[in-house]
Amino acid sequence: MKKTVQIANRLISEDSGTFIIGEISANHNGKIENAIKLIKEAKLAGLDAVKLQTYKPDTITLNCDNEYFKIKQGTIWDGVTLYKLYEEAYMPWEWHVELMRVAQEEGIICFSTPFDFTAVDLLEELNVPAYKIASFEITDIPLIEYVASKGKPIIMSTGIAEISDIEEALDACRRMGNDQVILLKCTSAYPAPYQDMNLATIPDMKKRFNCVAGLSDHTLGSEVSVAAVVLGAKVIEKHIILDRSEGGPDATFSMEMDEVKAMVNQIRNVEKAIGKVDYSLDHKKKLNREFSRSLFISKDVKAGDLITEENTKSVRPAYGLHTRYYKEVLGKHFKDDYKMGTPLSFDIID
Repeated sequence: MKKTVQIANRLISEDSGTFIIGEISANHNGKIENAIKLIKEAKLAGLDAVKLQTYKPDTITLNCDNEYFKIKQGTIWDGVTLYKLYEEAYMPWEWHVELMRVAQEEGIICFSTPFDFTAVDLLEELNVPAYKIASFEITDIPLIEYVASKGKPIIMSTGIAEISDIEEALDACRRMGNDQVILLKCTSAYPAPYQDMNLATIPDMKKRFNCVAGLSDHTLGSEVSVAAVVLGAKVIEKHIILDRSEGGPDATFSMEMDEVKAMVNQIRNVEKAIGKVDYSLDHKKKLNREFSRSLFISKDVKAGDLITEENTKSVRPAYGLHTRYYKEVLGKHFKDDYKMGTPLSFDIID
């Protein structure tokens, strides 16, 4: 059975267009003006939704600088403590009301990723139409249960998850009576190398978990997202920024707005090209058949001449006898004199 998930006024299913999300994340760089402009530019670029992240440093980690809390995995943030990173990146909670208002005014869907119960409570007060579960929170079963209990659609990234983690997270949602889950293939590297993307997982994920599937894309450029759409992704999420040169925790792997617009156009064009399974010929295709091959007299012939490989050929266009009859007519005779370029037909053969 085909799965369908509705977020606000958008139905997302196997038969729908791709739901394209712009992740604002830390790309406000501490200025609400940047966040507002990103929302407005996202609408102009053709995005379907923008996404926020709702946390405070204290709701996501501890203010501790021992070895456990320092980033040291070859990332762009190595050497920084988790607390310092989130202190720089987080979005002040008092902005949410204004950003949601701007999104509604602009006519673009806006929702968020909560990282603890208090964030969910805030977002419930704002009546968000959906929730996102971040890759690193897919193992936080109490948080997933709490989110699922609100009865809203859930988009879940799977960047650090094994199959068993995904199954456990989905089970947590179902326990709360919520099966409105979209799974996103995700590679939790920033930026993500192309060779680590494994986009072939998307159609498998859709089949294995009987869900709508998509991609949270941290690669540079748009080609991976476009390829994911070809493979059946119905949700694409990309980090967006006004100007990479302004810096910030997520700047290096975020798309500027002209790039976003180009990606949206590419995805929409590819959706048209994917189309449907269709072997029929419309009027234009039937006209084009005139340029296919058929049998023509290839040199002047006289009445009674044998039909041979020298005087009859398969050539373009298609006004002569079908090529399937080529061997059948060889050795027969012409009824009359005919000029080169005469379409062969059974009417002129003895």
